[in-house]
Amino acid sequence: MTSSATPASRPSRVIIWLAYTAAFLGVCGHASSEFVVKLTALAGPEVTVWRFMLGGLALIIVALLVPSSRDLWTPLKRDFVPIAGLSIFGMTVGQFFFHWALDFASVVEVATLVTTMPILVVFVAKVVDGTTIGKAKLFSGVGAFLGCVFLLSDGFANQANATDSNLIGLLMALGCAVIGAFYLVLIKPYTGQYGAIRMTTYTFVLGFFALWPVVGLVWGVWVNPLDLLARSASEAGAIIALGIWNTCIGFILWLWGLGNVPDVGRGNYLFFLKPVIATILAYFILGDHITWPQLLAVTAITGFVMAEIVYGEMRSKAAV
Repeated sequence: MTSSATPASRPSRVIIWLAYTAAFLGVCGHASSEFVVKLTALAGPEVTVWRFMLGGLALIIVALLVPSSRDLWTPLKRDFVPIAGLSIFGMTVGQFFFHWALDFASVVEVATLVTTMPILVVFVAKVVDGTTIGKAKLFSGVGAFLGCVFLLSDGFANQANATDSNLIGLLMALGCAVIGAFYLVLIKPYTGQYGAIRMTTYTFVLGFFALWPVVGLVWGVWVNPLDLLARSASEAGAIIALGIWNTCIGFILWLWGLGNVPDVGRGNYLFFLKPVIATILAYFILGDHITWPQLLAVTAITGFVMAEIVYGEMRSKAAV
């Protein structure tokens, strides 16, 4: 009976193709965010406020247009403290470190370290929920560790030689990955209850209200939407793209894609294309110099994850 499943009982090839395409475009949104941040010509703290302001506004519009996520008030009445706490001290702080890291480290370095986040999620889940870590995940964890070692050792060497001061940026990027991993694990039950669109909307809207006064008081930069009119077309366009494309559209494509692919695990592997895409953008468009430690880090992370995929496929075939 199971072999006679009708096409209606499973996603069509068109839907599967669209889902993987959407997930890939979502990865492109993630991977190009470092590149777009550089194009804004803004310092990390200020650009973070712009992203959360424009991205949060766009996400509110999307949430109100989708019937299942239109009720934004009820979840806040029920679970305001955990939602606000995770939004502000999770994703918001992580994104703040992410943008600020780009003031000190290169696009490739930041993108590579942030890409360790999905691997770190496995180890955080072990600490928080006691989830078992398989051998394949331990193997990809080795790749993440080596990638961090290559970049951080390069940062220590440069700082010791007084030729560069990007070590603080590397540590911020790594901090972003660690904070983001805890956020993804702890936010999971609320995402399952209230939906990804609403939880993403809360993150950026509540994050904006936390960031705006902090950046204003500490850095003396009070972000005003009307300031866009005083900026060049390229800088204003980059700021808008960061909020609309990299934040709102990118997140929605990624979440919709993962929600419709037949194999979520395989869909998640697309995220590890992030440092590769970032490297291409940095080298060919920004003209950044790519160092050997950076290339080794990208190769370590993506290579070990690719080996994990091959290992999983071999085990699946052997079990048949």
